[in-house]
Amino acid sequence: MAQGTALDHVQTYHDLTSHETLLLLESDHRTGLDQDEARNRLNRFGPNSLPQSKGPSAVLRFLGQLNSPLVYVLIVAGIVTLLLGELVDSAVIFAVVVVNAILGYVQEARAESALEALRSMVHTSATVVRDGTQQSIPSEELVPGDLVLVEAGDRVPADLRLISETQLKVDESALTGESLPVEKNHALLPTETTVADRVNMVYSGTLVTNGSGSGIAVATGGDTELGEIHRLVGSAQAVETPLTRKLGRFSAQLTIVILGLAILAFVVGVAQGEPAADMFVAVVALAVGAIPEGLPAAVAITLAIGVSRMAQRRAVIRRLPVVETLGSATVICSDKTGTLTENRMTVQLVWTAGGELATETDDTDASGEPRGAYRWCLLVGANCNDAWLAEDGSPRGDPTETAMLTVAERHGVAARGLQRIGTLPFSSERQIMATTNTDPDAGGHLLMVKGAVERVLAVSALQMMGDGATQPLDEGAVLAAAEQLASRGMRVLATAVQREPDDDALDRLMTGQADGLIFTGLQAMIDPPRSTASAAVRSCHEAGLAVKMITGDHATTAAAIARRIGILADADVDGVLTGAELARIDDAALPDAADRASVFARVTPEQKLRLVRALQSHHHVVAMTGDGVNDAPALKQADIGIAMGLVGTEAAKDAADMVLTDDDFATIEAAVEEGRGVFDNLTKFIVWTLPTNLGEGLVILVAILLSTDLPILPTQILWINMTTAVALGLTLAWEAKEPGIMARPPRDPRAPLFGRPLAVRTVLVSVLLVLGTWWVYRYEIDSGASLDVSRTAAVNLFVMVEAFYLFSCRTLTRPGWQAGLLANPYLIVGVALQAVGQLALTYVPAMNTLFQTAPIGWDSWLRIVVVAAVVSAVVAVMKHMAIRRVRHT
Repeated sequence: MAQGTALDHVQTYHDLTSHETLLLLESDHRTGLDQDEARNRLNRFGPNSLPQSKGPSAVLRFLGQLNSPLVYVLIVAGIVTLLLGELVDSAVIFAVVVVNAILGYVQEARAESALEALRSMVHTSATVVRDGTQQSIPSEELVPGDLVLVEAGDRVPADLRLISETQLKVDESALTGESLPVEKNHALLPTETTVADRVNMVYSGTLVTNGSGSGIAVATGGDTELGEIHRLVGSAQAVETPLTRKLGRFSAQLTIVILGLAILAFVVGVAQGEPAADMFVAVVALAVGAIPEGLPAAVAITLAIGVSRMAQRRAVIRRLPVVETLGSATVICSDKTGTLTENRMTVQLVWTAGGELATETDDTDASGEPRGAYRWCLLVGANCNDAWLAEDGSPRGDPTETAMLTVAERHGVAARGLQRIGTLPFSSERQIMATTNTDPDAGGHLLMVKGAVERVLAVSALQMMGDGATQPLDEGAVLAAAEQLASRGMRVLATAVQREPDDDALDRLMTGQADGLIFTGLQAMIDPPRSTASAAVRSCHEAGLAVKMITGDHATTAAAIARRIGILADADVDGVLTGAELARIDDAALPDAADRASVFARVTPEQKLRLVRALQSHHHVVAMTGDGVNDAPALKQADIGIAMGLVGTEAAKDAADMVLTDDDFATIEAAVEEGRGVFDNLTKFIVWTLPTNLGEGLVILVAILLSTDLPILPTQILWINMTTAVALGLTLAWEAKEPGIMARPPRDPRAPLFGRPLAVRTVLVSVLLVLGTWWVYRYEIDSGASLDVSRTAAVNLFVMVEAFYLFSCRTLTRPGWQAGLLANPYLIVGVALQAVGQLALTYVPAMNTLFQTAPIGWDSWLRIVVVAAVVSAVVAVMKHMAIRRVRHT
């Protein structure tokens, strides 16, 4: 074989004739390749399959769960306690780390299992001609230059330049986003023709829906258009979620504060003459107190609960942080076909010379059947048609023809016994289909024609009226009606009929010489919006989320659907950008253009990826939906990639963070709502737990500054942090969503984890805790109580304040009592368990020995309850004032 041919170079073939393609690839349109040459090329180019990316091992996936700033802080705390010889304390901390990692790992594994259940693994074969003999081979063995045959139902095994075709239509939605099957021919095309418009090519991974054809394989494996998208997926960078970014900043700030306090305490203590070893122990106690050990576990469990809730609302989450990220979304970029629409063509309107009729409205006669032109338009559409009904009653075939058959079936005029006796197949040149049928009612024959409006009008002389009478054709009125329907994004086909046609009627139609037919009407169809789409889009807009449609479909169709469901305002004439227009916008201007537009039509995979990056450069948190191979790069790049579970390709599901099991846009809106609830509950936990950690650290700091005994020991601090985090704090994960959660604007991705009012509240509670602890502790000491008794009272005060404060933290926007005492039964159970634990810590001898505690009297409990109640009252008043201030603003 010669070297240096097109086989060795990147080459486009749509701008070459089929003969030139065969010459370049050294093949033959009759005999194909010989077996020896095919084997050589297979060795040279490799199998016809995409490179498989090997995922991380189970061990690496488990270790990946530890890649969190908060976990790093936790590990440091465990190491410090271990170095101090506190084996029990260290074991507890490391147990939290391991549990946190296990939770994340198990959730990832469960999501992958759920995803596997959604996938359909199909091993394809290819029909080729080699050595002049037709044979079936595994598609992996295809090589450039192979002569490949395809027919209806086949998955195209490689990129093919067509040589011949017969009524060939290919569904390219997975690759280009085009919702309707594309008619194919082998004619020469200009070099600048985009992939979506290359009708002389069929591409790997697309589906043949009608007809048959033959083509020469011009690209296999990673060199196909599918392979190019595979590379784009690899180049797209998975981004950090808002939660991981916020927790990372929070952890860094917390670490700096802890280190600063520790250094200050150590220096002051040594300067006051305290032994350095004692100061080191005290500083470790300060650090252990300030570190929120329970936070990583709380985050993981709260997110896992969010995952469970989303699964109940038909969304499979693959990565835990995505739950919260949905609540941070500011833009949802949605595909049109199947997500916002039903992914099935439906006849919406029938226009006849008597006027426009919605198909839900029956223009019927006394027998209840459609009459006149309406009846004949439906009848022709159903019988001049190659679609059929399956055993389960569902239509099969071309989407346009199944729509016409379905509407006729619904009106009871499809099954009329009109036996077909002749057919003129549809062709792109004629743009009409015709059949001759027996007419059981009149005992003769009928000629039925459907197709492009201009072509049907060209063979018509009369038009049928609503009552069945005929009159001369008003071609101008028909064309005006067709143009008006098309402007609404509908696909319009015309129908006509002729009684007792000549024997050569089909031949004359084939040559374009027929005339004298009766125009019966227009059928206008569209892939209709889902019934839930408008309400979901409206809810997103009320929540401050921008919804943008990004589709490979035509601009007119996309804009019509966008207006019907509220994405595009009726008066907005500049809200639509096409792929060609995007290509002319430079990177600097694209972010502003992407912000302004609401509909992006006829876009390529590269442009989808570019749009997502442009929106992210404006600090948007982008949720991107998709189902096709062409969507995979953008899904991976987006902050939240959302794949369709029913019709989505494996590539889309692999690249996504979330998979919808019902393919419904409304499920995304529900997931956003759940995500906001998850973030609220995480915020509640942090607002609840931080005052304790800060208070513990300040109590130790004050003791160091006063050169006195520590009111609380490190082991006691660990008891407080770990038991309250599990028994009390985690109950907040089950709190119901706040009222009006979808009426709030999205959170600013650049905003801190919680704002100034919550930060002020945290500091206030911390200060009150310090004052209360020192008062209780000193009161016991001054009353002659032992150090163990005094410390036990201080520990119980911390826990009591946390329990009282927990009820205030149940809601961020309302007084705590409005949340309903019994609305969260987990909270009541948690408080009861914590109470039992505190009694055991105080009165069980083994616990007294382990934690250096001692029994306290009822008067001590009374003082503890009074201080906790005072703290709770002060917090309630402050919260009420903050709520009033926010409402006033």
